[in-house]
Amino acid sequence: MARKAITTEAAVVVGPYSPGVRAGKFVFLSGQTPMDPATGILTAGDVGAQTVQCFKNLAAVLKAAGLSLDHVVKVNVFLTDMNDFETMNAVYETQFSRPFPARSTIGVAALPKGARIEIELIARVPSHGH
Repeated sequence: MARKAITTEAAVVVGPYSPGVRAGKFVFLSGQTPMDPATGILTAGDVGAQTVQCFKNLAAVLKAAGLSLDHVVKVNVFLTDMNDFETMNAVYETQFSRPFPARSTIGVAALPKGARIEIELIARVPSHGH
């Protein structure tokens, strides 16, 4: 199955990868860190502010694919400090409606550009008429 890259200037790419790839009925989004695409600078503030920026970046890639956060079925969250879990979770909860997507939250040693959080996700393209 061929990959179809999804790109947008509203997402920051810091390596040789596509912000998103459509494969059949699914769209796989690369991890987004809290980089402001307009400046290329990491969003200032706590992990809550960084979580908001991650979701802005992810939503932009989904929009480029003709989708929204409502189409998300799986999310992976990477935190450099698991003490940030509750703050991240409070922002995360506002991004989705019930039933929430499946999710994993993983503690990692470090993330690109000194980010405290990175989020990647998988969305499903709806069938016509559904």
